Amino acid sequence: MITEKAAKVLESHKLCDHCLGRLFAGLGKGTNEERGKAVRFVLNMERSIEGLPPVEAPETCELCGNVFERIPELAGRMEEAAAGVEFETFLVGSRFPGEVRENEKALWEEFGIETAEPINREFNRELGKAFGRATGKDTAKNPDVVFIVEPYSGRIELQINPIYVYGRYRKLVRGIPQTPLQDFDESVASIICRAVSRASGGKCVFKGAGREDVDVRMLGNGRPFIVEVKRPKKRKLDLDAVKGEINASGKVEVLNLRFVSPKEAEEVLTRNHRKEYLALVLVEEGVTPEEAEDVAGKLKGLEIHQRTPWRVRKARADKVRVRRVHEAEARWLDGKHFELRLVTDGGLYIKELISGDKGRTKPSVSDLLGKPAWCERLDVINILDD
Repeated sequence: MITEKAAKVLESHKLCDHCLGRLFAGLGKGTNEERGKAVRFVLNMERSIEGLPPVEAPETCELCGNVFERIPELAGRMEEAAAGVEFETFLVGSRFPGEVRENEKALWEEFGIETAEPINREFNRELGKAFGRATGKDTAKNPDVVFIVEPYSGRIELQINPIYVYGRYRKLVRGIPQTPLQDFDESVASIICRAVSRASGGKCVFKGAGREDVDVRMLGNGRPFIVEVKRPKKRKLDLDAVKGEINASGKVEVLNLRFVSPKEAEEVLTRNHRKEYLALVLVEEGVTPEEAEDVAGKLKGLEIHQRTPWRVRKARADKVRVRRVHEAEARWLDGKHFELRLVTDGGLYIKELISGDKGRTKPSVSDLLGKPAWCERLDVINILDD
């Protein structure tokens, strides 16, 4: 019987209704406080029949120290901690002293309690309900913010979860890197992040789905990217205004800005992409229209074995990558130049595909021509999702 076990517990322990009810949390419905009051009421009815004095709730609970009475105060402190931060959803966590948790477990073991709920779980739930009533905010599994509360000291730690913005960027000029580099005043990342950071009040981390060289433009449908905004003060960003500020740079344009989940952000960055390029090929020894057409015909469908290029050997693992050229078209321009439009697997270095990189890329345009060829200018025309 519940009342029999409750009577034994209350003979030697002074518990508030929260802590009493929590011993039987796995039985019935309602809050632990309601459950504790009900158990105490029925127990005292039985004791009155037997002529015994009632077991009243103590002035101070020996287990929790009446910490549940502090909930209104702590809810107010949570509001103060979140002042100036825009959010709609939240969760509450708490840090109880180890001594409280140990005393609780000892009580369960002493009386063979198997239906109890930990104190922190009840406290988090009740504090969350109080905060929600006071602010109109809702709890969620993946919340905007998380409050970590130290119930006795009253210390509140606010964890602001990041937001993720997806988009595609077009780099319209040569001579700027994707991410900040020494000797460059700005980058694609700095131009984009400056606008997003100003709008959100948070710290932005730019992540591109691949990258192009400093001297290469990114045109067409743009390269997918994610901006992770850490500790944003504002979450409801006017993405059209952000887009307008970025595009006004005249150097970078962004398309299709939208908010995404962390899972979607990861998928964007790990997805395989084919790339479409337009390369201006220089052949100092001369090239004919027929030779240009012949090279394109041989490249189409060709499997390329490419050792890490010499120029990036310090930044990339030295290994041989196997990539395929899916489409190739040539347009002869003059005795030393032709344009080469390529669609390839992601991760194929196009400059080295043309030059051969002293034999590190095989076969190459130079191999197929039988004479040295160089990439004089390169643009990424489109990023194609597989």
